[in-house]
This record gives sequence, C-alpha cells and structure tokens, in this order.
Amino acid sequence: MSNTVEEINNYNDFINALLKVGMSTGGEKNSDGVFALCDYYGKSVQWHTEDMDTDPWEWRIRVLDERNDIAYSKLFFKKSGFITADWYPYFYAVRRGVKSFEEEYYDGNISFYAKRIYELISSEDTLPLHIIKQLGNFTKEDKTKFNNAITELQMKMYITMCGRSKKYSKTGQEYGWSSTTFCKTENFFNKEIFEKAYSLSEEQAYEKLYTHIHELNPDADVKKIDKFILGK
Repeated sequence: MSNTVEEINNYNDFINALLKVGMSTGGEKNSDGVFALCDYYGKSVQWHTEDMDTDPWEWRIRVLDERNDIAYSKLFFKKSGFITADWYPYFYAVRRGVKSFEEEYYDGNISFYAKRIYELISSEDTLPLHIIKQLGNFTKEDKTKFNNAITELQMKMYITMCGRSKKYSKTGQEYGWSSTTFCKTENFFNKEIFEKAYSLSEEQAYEKLYTHIHELNPDADVKKIDKFILGK
C-alpha cells in the first residue's frame, strides 16, 4: 500500500487524497487489489448513511456536482472508479488512441448497441439513463445488452457520468430514484485534457501509468495492473 496517503475521515480528506494519487477504484472494498482509497478510510467513514461528509456513496455525486477536475464512472474492471484531470489524458491515450468512434466501430471494436447509445448521447449535451432507453426504444429483452453497452462506452472513455436527473411521469409527478446522466467525455473535460492525450503515444501513456500505479501499490499483481490501465 502507498505511504503517501493519510487516513481519510471525511469528504475533504477524500478529495485531497484523490488529487494526490490521481485514481482509485470506487467500491467499499479493494477487491481487485490494485489501488483503492477505501483502504485508507477511518472509522468515521460509514457507507449508506446519507451523510454528505462521511458517506462515500454520497461523495461520488458530490464530485460530479461540485467539481470539474475529477471523472467518476465505470472505469476499472467494469466497475466504478475515479480519475483526476491530471491523469485522465494518460488513460484516454491508452484506451482510445487516435481512432475515431466510427473507425473503431467499423473495425469491430464497438458493439452495435454501444453505437446506438453513443449516437443518442452525441445528439444531446447530456442524457439521463431512462431517457436513453426511451429514445432508443430499448426493451426489457434488451436489458443485458444495453447494460453491457453502457459499461463498454464508459470503460472505453467515450461517455462518462456527469450527474443525475429526476424522473417524472407523464402527468409531471416525480417518481423513483434519480437517474444517472451521461455525456460524451469531450463535453465533460476541457479541450486541454484531450490535446494532452493526443500528444501522447499509447506506449508513453502506458509506461507512465504503470510506473505510477506500481509506486502506489508495489504489491499489485502485474496482470491486474494491465487490466486496470487498459480497461479490460
């Protein structure tokens, strides 16, 4: 484990630590064994209490609502995670390179369901998950392919979570849980992030990430670090 992170007891501690290390998986446990800030949570940190200062479940939304220098999405092992603006270009360079979405699709690297979803999101600045389903006429039978495609687009850094949206019935009544909102990654960060990414080769970016992650956790399995970086 990294010696650079102090105990985390609240949201501000978490933000300071995240800005320092640059990346973290986002669950309650470091089940993948690469790097997670949850390993540094103190006793005051409690999940699902709805306390905005000490509940990590609330932190993920606070990050999206209050900051513009941290991405939160399904980024590692098809699960949630955080990447700061400083490190985002390196992951972007490795996972996306210089090929366009259309080139990747025609090369067979993007699924048809992902293409449908991406085109819907591209047509708007942001789209809530439930509206994507409505506009795309996705049915219950499509659930597995739809969920896999949403995850695929996040892991490959074509889309990212950017907040949440309330759901309303046809009569205008609010109902259910809020819906996750998505946007294209290019609409989330400023252009300097992507200019930096385009200036990097995949090899340069990978080496930089590997060295940093190994410093954060010298005991991390090499194969898992590889998956952590490549998004597989």
